[in-house]
Amino acid sequence: MTSHKFFTARHLRAATIAGLASAALALSGCNAGGSPGGTDTSPAAVSQTPTATASPTPSPTSTPAYVPASASGRAQNVPVPVLPDVGKTETKEGLEAFARYWYATLSYAYETGDTQKLDTLSESYCVFCRGLSDGVAAAWADGRWISGGKVETPAVSAVVVPGEKAYATIQVLQQAVEIRKPDGALYQEPTKATNAGSRADATFGPSGWVISDLGLIR
Repeated sequence: MTSHKFFTARHLRAATIAGLASAALALSGCNAGGSPGGTDTSPAAVSQTPTATASPTPSPTSTPAYVPASASGRAQNVPVPVLPDVGKTETKEGLEAFARYWYATLSYAYETGDTQKLDTLSESYCVFCRGLSDGVAAAWADGRWISGGKVETPAVSAVVVPGEKAYATIQVLQQAVEIRKPDGALYQEPTKATNAGSRADATFGPSGWVISDLGLIR
């Protein structure tokens, strides 16, 4: 494998975070739920042999369909990422699963504007991580949203060795980002789709994995 130069968040702060602030903007989503029902018992029937009665069969609750964002409106019913059990283990496979989950949560933030979960998965001193989160928050200001911007991680490889810093290298694909104003018009020129490599340093603690530093591989 060819060697790559790793640029830490500190090195990329001026050049990259500024770009992320304009590109890392997000959409919106909504969730739906059902309501329960009940039955009554008649006192007059207590002294008699109960007669079986058919109860109405509740209609199956279908999962609301996911609707991606567009010029017509924000995304709806965006699936919430779930960390698999292996991602909660201090292993190579665990960090790989966690890295995929971290980027899935970033993608969710783009689509919904909700960065709360993303922030809990990153150390407060991870400048690159905070730059992404702040960019999402900036995009959602003043009623805006994003169409596009979804993130995928087709290739993830981690190194977890006792006594050494754990890290993962990730191929990150992102769709073009279109920031939309409340009327659906473009807020600025769309950001082109990207295919980049990233390195994520991580630590494992009582709450599981957390990203401690993030940078691009050049």
